[in-house]
Amino acid sequence: MSNRQTAAAAAALLLVLALLPWVAGASVIDKLTGLFILMLLAAMWGLMAGQAGLVSVGQQAFFGLGGYLALRLVDGGMAVYPALLAGAVGAAACAWLMSFFLLRLKDGEFAIATWVAAEVIRILVMLDPLVQGETGTSLIALNAVEPTLRRNLGYGFALLSLVVMLVAVVWLMRSPVGTASRALGDDDEAAASLGVRVMSTRRAVYVLAALGAALAGVAWLASAITFLPRTNFGVQWSVLMLFMVLVGGLRSLAGPLVGALLLFTLQESLGDLGAWYLAVVGALAAAFALYLPQGLVGLWHARQARRVRAASAPVSVSVQPPRSVSP
Repeated sequence: MSNRQTAAAAAALLLVLALLPWVAGASVIDKLTGLFILMLLAAMWGLMAGQAGLVSVGQQAFFGLGGYLALRLVDGGMAVYPALLAGAVGAAACAWLMSFFLLRLKDGEFAIATWVAAEVIRILVMLDPLVQGETGTSLIALNAVEPTLRRNLGYGFALLSLVVMLVAVVWLMRSPVGTASRALGDDDEAAASLGVRVMSTRRAVYVLAALGAALAGVAWLASAITFLPRTNFGVQWSVLMLFMVLVGGLRSLAGPLVGALLLFTLQESLGDLGAWYLAVVGALAAAFALYLPQGLVGLWHARQARRVRAASAPVSVSVQPPRSVSP
C-alpha cells in the first residue's frame, strides 16, 4: 500500500472507532478502552527501547503519577477531565526533571534506576493522606457523571490519546531527533563521535514516552475510578510493555501495536484460567526471545524482503547449442 492509501485506511478506521459508542454495547466499549491503553503503553515503550536503546522497567512511575496528580488537582477544585490531562502533563514534567539524573546511566544501571525511582515515587504517594496508604482512594468526581456518558468519554479520551501520541511518534521519528535517536540505539558512542547530542535526544524520547504512559494512566483512572498505589504503580505494567514489544517487534511502530493486540486476545481468551494464563504468557515470551527475537512484524518484513529479492532476481535462460546434422 502507498502512503496515501495507508493514511486513507487509517482515517476510515479512526472514523469507525469514533462512531462506535453510538452502536456498540458497554462491554465492547470497556474492552476497547483497555486495548487502547495497552497499545499506548506498548508504543511508548517501543519508542524508548526500539529507537533510543533505553530499556526501562520503571514506566509505571508515570502511569501512576499521572493519575495521582489528577486526583490532587481535582481535590484542589479543578474540573475532572481537564485535571486528567493536566495530571499527564505534570507527570511528563516530572520525567523531564528525573531525566537529568537517570539518563546519565546506561544499560542495566538505567533499567534498575528507573525501577527504584518508580518505587520511591509510589512510597511518597502512599504517604499522602488523600491516598490513604495501601487503601487507595477514588476519583469521586466521576461519579457525578452519568455512567454511559462517563464510559464514552473515557473511551474517547483513550482513543484520542492513542492517536495523538502515535502521530507524535511518527513526527518525531521523521525529524532530526528521530534520526539521532536511531543512531544512539545502534551505537551511542559512535553517534556521539559524529556530533549527535546524546542527552538532549534521549531526553526528548524519554519525556515523550513518559507523557504517553501518563496518558494511559489517567485513561485507566477514568475507566476504573479507583486509585490503588500497588496497582497503578505496579511493575506488572512494565512487564506487559516488555511482552507486547517483544512479541510484536522492537524496531517498528507497528510491532508494539501488534503485540498489544496479541496480549489483548490472550487476556480475553485465557484470562479466566488464572495461573495457566500467566504460564502461557511466560512461555510465549520465552519462545519469542529464543526463536523469534525480531517479533511478528519483523518476521513479516523479513519474508517480504525475501519475496522482493526473489522477484527481482535475474532469470537465467539456458540456450542449447544447435545440433549438428550429419550429411
